[in-house]
Amino acid sequence: MTLPCHHDLAPLLGGANASAAADYICNQFTDAGYAIDTTYLLFSAYLVFAMQLGFAMLCAGSVRAKNTMNIMLTNVLDAAAGGIFYYVFGFAFAFGGPSNGFIGKHFFGLKDVPEPSFDYSNFLYQWAFAIAAAGITSGSIAERTQFVAYLIYSAFLTGFVYPIVSHWFWSGDGWAAAGRNAGESLLFESGVIDFAGSGVVHLVGGIAGLWGALIEGPRIGRFDHTGRSVALRGHSATLVVLGTFLLWFGWYGFNPGSFTVIFRTYGPSGSIHGQWSAVGRTAVTTTLAGCTAALTTLFGKRLQTGHWNVVDVCNGLLGGFAAITAGCSVVEPWAAIICGFVSAWVLIGLNKLAAALKFDDPLEAAQLHGGCGAWGIIFTALFARERYVNEVYPGRPGRPYGLFMGGGGRLLAAHIIQILVIVGWVSATMGPLFYLLHKFGLLRISAEDEMAGMDLTRHGGFAYVYHDEDSMSQNGSPGFMLKSSAARVEPRTTPAATNQQQV
Repeated sequence: MTLPCHHDLAPLLGGANASAAADYICNQFTDAGYAIDTTYLLFSAYLVFAMQLGFAMLCAGSVRAKNTMNIMLTNVLDAAAGGIFYYVFGFAFAFGGPSNGFIGKHFFGLKDVPEPSFDYSNFLYQWAFAIAAAGITSGSIAERTQFVAYLIYSAFLTGFVYPIVSHWFWSGDGWAAAGRNAGESLLFESGVIDFAGSGVVHLVGGIAGLWGALIEGPRIGRFDHTGRSVALRGHSATLVVLGTFLLWFGWYGFNPGSFTVIFRTYGPSGSIHGQWSAVGRTAVTTTLAGCTAALTTLFGKRLQTGHWNVVDVCNGLLGGFAAITAGCSVVEPWAAIICGFVSAWVLIGLNKLAAALKFDDPLEAAQLHGGCGAWGIIFTALFARERYVNEVYPGRPGRPYGLFMGGGGRLLAAHIIQILVIVGWVSATMGPLFYLLHKFGLLRISAEDEMAGMDLTRHGGFAYVYHDEDSMSQNGSPGFMLKSSAARVEPRTTPAATNQQQV
């Protein structure tokens, strides 16, 4: 096969062997391109997988100490069970083309992989996304869910529910994909621009968590007998902050990594315009949205409560990241600031609504990922820039772009459809699953086990050595006291030392 560069290179080389030399050099550059792109994708996959550690730390710090081992184990098994089920079924349902617009039908158990369109690195990267969706849901139902329920929902979500959604919006065969195969019509002539998954990942995980928490009901003590909200605070703000920074770090694989390739030019050879520049811009928009959301939450919650609360700021930061994920590659940095600002108020408002409706989500996962993810989908339809849209999704001249950027309302219509179908699909699948688990007594633990803590009753012991006083302390919050603090050692002072101090 004669490569495109052959025709440009052969005349420059000259001589009898010019054609063979040009082929050799072109093949070497092609191989190097594949190596660069695969290395970039694998590195991005490692970053996204590192987010599991961030989820684990965030979840551990957000629950009470008596449930730490339980929530940590669920995060481990999200990755482990998700890996097996995504390998057997999920990847095929998501990207197994050629197929129809609803579901993939090739690559079961990675059969026929690698091939020109998919290599093993693609599977690894997409698996890391799938288990992220499952991790979101586990936070919504923390501290009161039977372990077997975690295994069942995690396998179902990563093996079937999530892959179907990712096929719709990310596969070349998907009925609503912005990057649909050439010759296939686009939804409203635009398709859905959900670049890294505000809808595909965050809204899916948030809606699944919403149904789980609704069917399961609030934790014991979360609302008093008058219906007033009682804060059941997590036991470690340190772990929350650590988890947040790990997630922030991993998001640079989540959003910029979603290009999947970096060795691609947008302009003449030798120019600065290429995928590498778009990758950098995507990292910048991601950063600005998260930073703006964090600062907005800081001052917004200060006005509400009178306190500077680090846990609220961390959640606000993550809400900004969840929102910018859809449009990170097609918006200007200044627009990302608007995205982060609004996402903070979306999260604050939904948390107020959740408390009023007596909805209990220990990690605010449904509000954060579901609410901010939905806002991110709408935001992209408003602020997507024409040039960036055509660079990231080439080959469709005249494609609609952001409403506020002069691109009309067709992209917004497509994105509203995305929100509706994701909410409908996840509700129609995960809702009945959680309900059946509830009816068969497999969803919620007993009241006695919940009061004692699942670490002791289900996992053989505590993550920490501590006194569990499940009664309310004087300030109205559950009292957990580490043994080290119960037996606090004061420095010894001798009469002589005391006299010296007085002098």
